[in-house]
Amino acid sequence: MHPAIQGIFTIVIGVSVCGAYFYASNWVLDNAIFPAKGVKAGRNINRANMLRPWLFLLPALLALSIYLVYPGFESLFLSLTERLPGNRYSWVGLDNYRKMLVDPKFGEALFNNLLWLLIVPALSTAFGLMAAQLTDRISWGNAAKSIVFMPMAISFVGASVIWKLVYDMRPAGQEQIGVLNAIYVWLTESDPQTWLTQIPWNGFLLMVVLIWIQTGFAMVILSAALRGIPEETVEAAIVDGANPFQIFFRIKVPQIMPTILVVWTTITVTVLKVFDIVYAMTNGQWETQVLANYMFDKLFRANDWGVGSAAAMIIMLLVTPILFLNIRNARREME
Repeated sequence: MHPAIQGIFTIVIGVSVCGAYFYASNWVLDNAIFPAKGVKAGRNINRANMLRPWLFLLPALLALSIYLVYPGFESLFLSLTERLPGNRYSWVGLDNYRKMLVDPKFGEALFNNLLWLLIVPALSTAFGLMAAQLTDRISWGNAAKSIVFMPMAISFVGASVIWKLVYDMRPAGQEQIGVLNAIYVWLTESDPQTWLTQIPWNGFLLMVVLIWIQTGFAMVILSAALRGIPEETVEAAIVDGANPFQIFFRIKVPQIMPTILVVWTTITVTVLKVFDIVYAMTNGQWETQVLANYMFDKLFRANDWGVGSAAAMIIMLLVTPILFLNIRNARREME
């Protein structure tokens, strides 16, 4: 069967099953569990209305339990055990964590992730804020926003392929198809460089890909926040003689700071889980290893389930507090 037909078939079946579930669950709730009849009709209606949202949430809760909660506990179990032949497991406690901590590749991955955390969220948020402010002041701002946001529609692997071509190198004397080498050779008249093997610059070149993608996300969110600033505050600042830079940094930015924090933390979570870009462009070679790629190598190449699961738990521990911070900032923003 053609993949397109399979996709359509899956959508039709999925929507039909969801519709049938919601209709059947409502019917059972209103007619069998809490029937709106007799002297208890009013009480039953209230009970049914209290239970109805949980019926709607039940499929999502089951899916989250199967695909998120269970894998989390299973990863914790695997990180504390050693897999033996015959799918048997031996309890080793924290030995896998100790092995991971003394592995130079883990130290490299942790250091690189720290660099990603310091650079990518900061530059993505800054560029997004700059684009949001500038595009709101020009007549063709919507078209400009569409161009900046376009990379968000590309998968991380697709973006990696695009930028790998940008960094591509042909032997000296041949025409360079990589934009970066074409500019470098034209400006310096030197031999082209294999940029993705140049330590430490290759790590920063990988970060450029994620910054390019996430800038559009930051721009859209921050643009909406800027439009929500009361015009009275800006007009008052203009009357007081404030210049455009003072209006932006002293009036606008403080009012949208909660939104900036939400964007920052959201991008931070993405950075902690970054895998596709590194895997597709360098596969962690030339000192570009990150935690997610390290976990993948241990699980599926070295077949070391214990250390790989320990790396997964480290990623989860790093992501969890940032998620809670993000949720708190988002709720504060809605108040």
